[in-house]
Amino acid sequence: MKGTKGRRRFLDYPRQGREGPRRWLPSWRQWLGVLSFCVLGLAGLFAVVYAKIDVPGENELARQQATVYHWSDGSDMVSVGAVNRQNISLDEVPDSVENAAISAENADFYSDFGISLQGIGRAVLSMVTGGDTQGGSTITQQYVKNTYLSQDQTLTRKVKEFIISLKVHNEKSKHDILRGYLNTSWFGRDSYGIQAAANAYYGIDAKDLNSSQSALLAATLKGSEQYDPGLSKANHARAEARWKWILDRQVATGKMSRAERAKYRTFPEPRELSKPTSQAGQTGYLINIANKFIKADTGLTDKDLARGGYQIYTTFDKNRTRRLEKAVNKVRQDTLDPKHRRADTHVQFGAASVRPEDGAILALYGGVDATKHFNNNADTSAVPAGSAFKPFVLAAALQEQADDASAFGGVTKPTVGREQTTAEDLLAALVKGQNAPFVAAGQSIGLERIRDVAVDAGLRKESMAQLEQTFPLGTSAPSAIRMASAYTTFANDGLHQEPYAVSKMTYDGKKVPGLSRPEAKQVLDAGVAQDVSGALQGVGRRALGPSGGPALKQAVAAGATEPDDRKKSAWFIGSPSAGVPDLGPGTGLNEKWSDLGRAPRPGYGSEPTTAVTVFRNKAGAPALLPMQGVGGDKSELGTTIPPKIWREYQQGS
Repeated sequence: MKGTKGRRRFLDYPRQGREGPRRWLPSWRQWLGVLSFCVLGLAGLFAVVYAKIDVPGENELARQQATVYHWSDGSDMVSVGAVNRQNISLDEVPDSVENAAISAENADFYSDFGISLQGIGRAVLSMVTGGDTQGGSTITQQYVKNTYLSQDQTLTRKVKEFIISLKVHNEKSKHDILRGYLNTSWFGRDSYGIQAAANAYYGIDAKDLNSSQSALLAATLKGSEQYDPGLSKANHARAEARWKWILDRQVATGKMSRAERAKYRTFPEPRELSKPTSQAGQTGYLINIANKFIKADTGLTDKDLARGGYQIYTTFDKNRTRRLEKAVNKVRQDTLDPKHRRADTHVQFGAASVRPEDGAILALYGGVDATKHFNNNADTSAVPAGSAFKPFVLAAALQEQADDASAFGGVTKPTVGREQTTAEDLLAALVKGQNAPFVAAGQSIGLERIRDVAVDAGLRKESMAQLEQTFPLGTSAPSAIRMASAYTTFANDGLHQEPYAVSKMTYDGKKVPGLSRPEAKQVLDAGVAQDVSGALQGVGRRALGPSGGPALKQAVAAGATEPDDRKKSAWFIGSPSAGVPDLGPGTGLNEKWSDLGRAPRPGYGSEPTTAVTVFRNKAGAPALLPMQGVGGDKSELGTTIPPKIWREYQQGS
């Protein structure tokens, strides 16, 4: 009995000879044993994983097939070429490029083991929290990701990157790793590798880059979408700040003397952005819009798309797109005379057609040529809407009236202590082109309410102007795409469909996940939307004329800018409908709203809503130019031009 009692247990837990809580607290030896077991277990697991994961073959970016964009009927629109990459040896790369890249991305490149535990930890944390996944890797890790792995931001891919980076570090020289990194990195402007980047940014070979140019190209390694100075003013500011930092960083790491650093005080402006000739005309603008929707829905970047291999099926109608371009060109030629009329210089056109039933963007006009004029005028948010914004004020008033009637058992809530602008007042003012009732409506309805109705209908909140007294008169600057989309809400019984430009996308025959269209949302009462559409028919008749031309016998619900707007823009947004009475002059604008507003339901069907805008903008100038005299003295600040384009587009074949 005594022998058994004195025998020592293999695991002394709970601990003998201890009482109370101490009986359950492990000793330091037990803690050490558990820790040692975990370390040995992890080491064994690492050894197994290390042995199991081999360095795969290179993913051969240079042989990647092109990406093909398709029209809505499935026919090919354009093939965007395979990866722009030209491999060169490290001997052809100046020291300034190596020093800038190493100082910016991985200062201890020549002494590390090819991995950064701290960087991996940050990357994993970023993936878990949904933050930015870029950065934090060594040059070796980035080379491995570019050369051997996909760009997926997953934990599995990160583990493979860690293991393969260790093996590559052991198997390859730093010289080979750096060469591979500089030949496979994405620099933006459709260029993979330093040789293609030198040509894209400066039109020279990599061997001719100086230290200042090298620093800028190294800045784009952090993300060309944020650091290519040619993309935007914000990009330019970021690029210049990082360019300075990289030069200073080279001094700090001993790669550049202070005397040499002092030579580089002027930012090395790259040459202007350019597009391949295959993207001439409207094609480049169409690709721009398609890519914008793809990136927003799937999380893919320009870098990912530039790798190629995608089949992208757009919603763009080939015939409608060509008709729209033809209409703009004809009206421009017939109306403008820039050689003899100064006001006709720097005139820009933008347009977009959106199908009411599902929000598909069927056509757009972004400018004269995507290879010459880089801003997409169909997607710009710098052109004030003017009176074309007033229908949203009317919709807000009608919706408030409908809500009040519902809350008070069918009787409109009385107004106490304020002057009320009625929906009848706004209806008459909209058809007659008056401004004062809409300013008053902003005070009675509330500017926030008007803004919310406009945003719910389809305009972007970021395009909304400050909520000042003139806000109801259209100081906001939505894009043509968004204006067309928002007007489809009126044509669609108050049901809003978010616009979209890509119906399907595949990679290696497999559907790319993430592309989705939000379900339609009822943002206005059906009666309210129909009432607005009925009122807009009066605007359409006044802008287009009594008959609207030989091919426009049907009524057109339209919004337009007015000469009295005094805005630096002209708009026309029209939705053709079949068999609906025209609510224009002679229909009794002084009748009660209940008698005037209830037009029969417009038969819009799949006929698109098209928004056309005209404005003046000199390249490089921050502000729009005046519209006075555009198209001649009788053009009424150019407001007669957008309806002409719209009508020509509808009549075209």
